[in-house]
Amino acid sequence: MKLADLQTPSLVVERSLLEQNLDVMAQALPGRRLRPHVKAFKTTALARLMAERGHTGFTCATIREVEGMAAAGLGEDLLLANEVLDARRLGAVAATGARVTLAVDSDTTVEAAAAGGVREVVIDVNVGLPRCGCDPDDAGRLADLARSKGLEVRGVMGYEGHVMLVEDPADKLRQTQECMEKLLKASADVGGDLVSAGGTGTYRENTWATEIQAGSYCLMDTAYAAAGLPFAQALTVLARVISTSPQGWAVADLGLKSLGMDHGNPTVPGGLVWFCSDEHTTFSPADDGVFAVGDLVRAQPAHVDPTIALHERMHLVEGDEVLETWPVDLRGW
Repeated sequence: MKLADLQTPSLVVERSLLEQNLDVMAQALPGRRLRPHVKAFKTTALARLMAERGHTGFTCATIREVEGMAAAGLGEDLLLANEVLDARRLGAVAATGARVTLAVDSDTTVEAAAAGGVREVVIDVNVGLPRCGCDPDDAGRLADLARSKGLEVRGVMGYEGHVMLVEDPADKLRQTQECMEKLLKASADVGGDLVSAGGTGTYRENTWATEIQAGSYCLMDTAYAAAGLPFAQALTVLARVISTSPQGWAVADLGLKSLGMDHGNPTVPGGLVWFCSDEHTTFSPADDGVFAVGDLVRAQPAHVDPTIALHERMHLVEGDEVLETWPVDLRGW
């Protein structure tokens, strides 16, 4: 099968660039130093490539991801880095022999973990991003409560998400350190072996955490590409030009229903994107180029995670040759 045979819009992944990204990260963060975040790619076939490189612990964002990873034989060490108020499905996964750890940040979520049959937790600590996480000063108390409920507390987790796209290197390092000082303070009160943090944007700066929860690095998007990271744009959204105008614009058959748009418009090589609508992206040629109806374009999404969640499959390619088709089998909740 060739690229031209695919129905558009379709996710396509350049094999050589994917493998390059995986190898660069495996060298930088070998083995358990990296806990890949599967929300970024939602595909057990890709997770298996990471496991083959020594990354056998994974971060999940949804119960469905935990279930799917365990069912695929990748349940050696799964951390659901999100609060859950009904943990019964997680308890059922743990009962099959998979190792399931749940993030908790309140009395209520501790109670939910214990009631649902989860055996292990981490204390989620707010290190500066106004999202989930307890106050660092409350982490020790929550750990004591969890242990009183029969739960093993593996350590702490904190996400410095607001630092990921900071442009100035010195400022990024400073902010990362400030976040991790809060997390290490909580860790001293909580105990346990894990200090879990970070992401693709701070994987180099964050030398304080015992493991880094990066995921986007393997496929990449234009938001992270602008940060100057050593990872290539392996994933693109294949589309076709379906209309052109004498006034100079062209329209491709991808839009809001096939792209994560929270970080802005996609990039169309050789074109300047004007706007996206439900099923269309309108753009003009750059540098006196010309687009014709039927031309294939490989748009680069601005945010990879929500883009992938909109598709049922992705195609591994080498140039114009389609090598494999992987189901995006960790979608849903």
